[in-house]
Parts: sequence; C-alpha cells; structure tokens
Amino acid sequence: MKKIGIEVNGVLRDTIEKFTQLYQKYLIDNNQNEFVGQIFKIDISGNTEEIVQSEPFKYEILSDVTSLDLKSHFSFQSQDELYSFLFEDYTMEVFGHAPSTELSTFNLLNEIYYDLRNDYDLTILSDEIGKSKPATLFFLSKFGCLLEKIVFYSESTKNIIWDEIDILLTANPNLLLNKPVDKVLIKFNTKYNKHINSEYEINSLSEFKGVLKKITQYV
Repeated sequence: MKKIGIEVNGVLRDTIEKFTQLYQKYLIDNNQNEFVGQIFKIDISGNTEEIVQSEPFKYEILSDVTSLDLKSHFSFQSQDELYSFLFEDYTMEVFGHAPSTELSTFNLLNEIYYDLRNDYDLTILSDEIGKSKPATLFFLSKFGCLLEKIVFYSESTKNIIWDEIDILLTANPNLLLNKPVDKVLIKFNTKYNKHINSEYEINSLSEFKGVLKKITQYV
C-alpha cells in the first residue's frame, strides 16, 4: 500500500498569514502606541540633566514573504526574539488559531481520506517544536481533521518523514529541494516556493486526486 504524506504548514494551515497579523498587532501597533517621554537625572544639588536615549528598535514588515526565513521579511532584534515570539509568547495564536489555506480545506481533506483510505496509507506531517505540537493538534481538531495518523518532525529529525511516505504533498522549500530519488513530491503552490520547479504542482486540494491519478500511472 502506497503511503501519502500531507503537510500542515502551507497546505492545510496558512501559518504565514496568522504570523503577519500577530506581528502587526503585538509588535508594530503596540510599539507605535508607546510614548517615550523625556527622562532626566538629578544630582545632589538638585540640578537636572536630560538623559539622551537611543532610538527604540523599529519593528516593521521588510518585504513580502518569499521564503521561510522570516527574519528576512520581518524585523526582529535577534533570532532568539523571533523564536520566543513563535514558540513561547504566541504559540497557540500562531499555530492553533491560524486559518486554513482555503475555506474548504478540511472538507476536501476529509473527502480525500474517505476516497483513498482503502488504497493508500494517509499521514499528516508537521514541522513543529515544543508547544507548537499541542497547538497544531488543536488546529486539526478544530477543523475536524479525520486522518488518524499524525507525525511531527523538526529540523534535526526531518529525514524520518521519508520513512513514513512514498508521495509527499508539501509547500516547504527545503523538502521540495531535497527529496530522495525514490520519492514523489507534489508542490502546493505558495508565494514562498514559486521559484522552485516541481514535476507535479497544485493550487488547491481539489486538484490533488487528479494529480495523484497521473502519478500512479507511472509509479
């Protein structure tokens, strides 16, 4: 039985859209609303001297998201600050409450499950760290995902996914560029992977079964 993997980020969940909304709300808008007044120090004689402060760090959206290197598109003071934003401060908001990629994403996914489960082993795959795992489980349950098998992986364990699947539906540029020769990839088109060519591509889950039919004529 052929094994099919379907990724969460980019295919089922629009994580980038939610991240952008939260960045705008909590970092750009909040920091713009903060008033930084004059600060003075007083010496022992009662004389005052204004303390000149350095300019506060400016949070801003630097460019459209054309890659998954978020620090290239959103200003952060450090990589650690970006990590904290994603995986400590707003983990549930980003990964649990993100929208689906399409209004009908999970209707289409569950239809795929019903139509293919007797002939294919279907697995949900997701690149997660720490608290983003339960947040992703919440996301999947919230939208009524019916697939039984879910596999989490990270950058250090990503090679295990190739043991789980024969055909992978993904939007992840790293996976699209580094597939084993004996595996088949279907690219879910996004703004951040449009520079990558793939033999099989879809723009909607509604196209998946048609592409799969073409693939199975040859593999």
